[in-house]
Amino acid sequence: MAKNLVIVESPAKAKTIKKFLGKNYAVEASMGHVRDLPKSSMGVDPDNDFEPKYITIRGKGPLIAKLKKEAKKADKIYLATDPDREGEAISWHLQTILEGTKIPAYRITFNEITKQAVSSAIKKARPIDMDLVDAQQARRVLDRIVGYKISPLLWAKVKKGLSAGRVQSVALHLICEREKEIEAFLPQEYWTLQLGLSDNKGKIKFQADFFGQAGKRLELKSEQKVLEIVQKIAKEKMKIAEIKENIRKRSAPLPFKTSTLQQEAAKALNFTTAKTMRIAQQLYEGIDIPGMGTVGLITYLRTDSTRVAEEAATAAKEYISQNYGSNYLRTDLPKENNRGRSQDAHEAIRPSMPELEPTELKAALSRDHFRLYQLIWRRFMASRMAAAEYKSKRLVITAGEYEFRTSGQTLEFDGYLKIYREAEEEEISSSAKELEGLTQEMTLRLRNHQAEQHFTQPPARYTEASLVKLLEENGVGRPSTYAPTISTILARGYVAKEQKAFFPTELGEIVDDIITRYFDDIVNIDFTAEMEEKLDRIEEGDCDWRAPLRDFYPELAADVERAEKELEKVEIKDEETDVICEKCGRNMVIKLGKYGKFLACPGFPECSHTKPYFEVLPGVICPKCSGAVQIKKTKKGRRYFGCENNPGCDFMVWNEPMAQKCEKCGAMLYRKGKKAVCSNEECKHVQNLEEEE
Repeated sequence: MAKNLVIVESPAKAKTIKKFLGKNYAVEASMGHVRDLPKSSMGVDPDNDFEPKYITIRGKGPLIAKLKKEAKKADKIYLATDPDREGEAISWHLQTILEGTKIPAYRITFNEITKQAVSSAIKKARPIDMDLVDAQQARRVLDRIVGYKISPLLWAKVKKGLSAGRVQSVALHLICEREKEIEAFLPQEYWTLQLGLSDNKGKIKFQADFFGQAGKRLELKSEQKVLEIVQKIAKEKMKIAEIKENIRKRSAPLPFKTSTLQQEAAKALNFTTAKTMRIAQQLYEGIDIPGMGTVGLITYLRTDSTRVAEEAATAAKEYISQNYGSNYLRTDLPKENNRGRSQDAHEAIRPSMPELEPTELKAALSRDHFRLYQLIWRRFMASRMAAAEYKSKRLVITAGEYEFRTSGQTLEFDGYLKIYREAEEEEISSSAKELEGLTQEMTLRLRNHQAEQHFTQPPARYTEASLVKLLEENGVGRPSTYAPTISTILARGYVAKEQKAFFPTELGEIVDDIITRYFDDIVNIDFTAEMEEKLDRIEEGDCDWRAPLRDFYPELAADVERAEKELEKVEIKDEETDVICEKCGRNMVIKLGKYGKFLACPGFPECSHTKPYFEVLPGVICPKCSGAVQIKKTKKGRRYFGCENNPGCDFMVWNEPMAQKCEKCGAMLYRKGKKAVCSNEECKHVQNLEEEE
């Protein structure tokens, strides 16, 4: 009979650990949480100092009975849930449930699932860390209060099934604000001027870009200015005024933490944040490798740290020396950017056994497992490798009062680039060797010039990678929250994705407007980041876990009461139309669904016929066929404007057309925030709408 019971969270983890511990240990899985706040009520009593009411999760009764039965057979219980706040809280709930067995329970943690790490953890068994538990309790209770106070308001004023949350509301607000910036953006014209140059013998040929005038940068905003410069420099002697040469070093990036892994996997592998975390969890818990058994391939995946254990750094050093040579070893210590946050007790995300090359495991791994493991392995190895070195050269060329510049660089030593390059790492645009032979004060010959017109572009919509990066930079959320936050706002229909970019749906804009008007703290980045810092202080034992709740709740309750009184129900009533239902002959009505408005038969459930609904822009006529212009949606829910005669007429624009015409050329006007912009690019007329509206 096993003398010890080890409880982990997942069966996969249990299977891996069982092989390490042998017959004296029984290993069981709790299947995640066993107790939580009830779903039917808030489960928190604000009048009793926010006392939480925990209940056994529905369906977990038989599992808990089994754990109690196994516990009674053991001499010791080891609680081996994940090494973070949530894992500590799960262990605390398990300990509470198993207290009646009278068997002593100990907490063990490990950042990697290897035989050595698990054995070492058992030797270092400790009591439950109540500071960690309290930090998780504070987060759970805080999020429950926000959700159960604001969500019913959204249900009552908008529609059922909606939700609000601290981090998800900030994420939605950022996406909505970016969309407003894009809609209000006015493109500005600018020009670039490039010269084709050579030495007097015509042997060395290169290009130089316009920089400025009298040593200061000058923007070219019109073709007239470009022509003026071209005419002037044609009369001037062109010479090299300055040459700068140096060796530039590019240090390797730090090993992955949760947020950077999510960002790089999105860019390099096209993984969603949820997929990245799911695959990484499986790599952490263990994969069956022929000849090795079940092996945990990476360290724990939820971490804010870039720290690396000394033994792992030593293993990487040995691998690099043997395979690439000692000149590829990093001589300086990586500057770790840890911020003392909650997950910083862990290491960076790295291979648990650095000597296991991805190619050795390829046959045993699925395609997704292999690609993510390879990304993590290469990033970790690269972080211990020498910097790449470039020989760079920059030339300053003068033509009278005007200045042009060109530069080139040549890779002299590849360093960490031998095995790893970031997805968006810049490529070398030109070689310094192309500029060899040019000397200072050398006169040059003008071969040709090329001028191009450009227009400034609106800010880019957020992708999963850029949204995670922004949230992390501003201290909003923590490693474990990014993936579920993005999944939630997508599942609720608040945002949709098109070509990897997020944009808000009509429903998302309605919800964001309500939360912004009545609960500005919830969408305030600084407020949310400050709350995260308070949770960190609770974990460190410097703050009572109920203190943030005492400060936060009274104002929230007052805001909810005000919103309930002032906020009118959002008009999503069934507006009758003159469109006849083909199935039963009734006049169809307009309803609001997950992706916006649609036509439905009022005879539901007897008749369930539906059709797309396209709202007409009053007075706006299609410039191609004179049909009405309708507000339409892509399959992903993004709004655009098209002709009612589609597919016969292909008129389609993203910007909202206006009924009035341009006063200068008579072309269609587009609404851009509080301005009307002419659709004729040659006209470029812009007029202010503030006075008219």
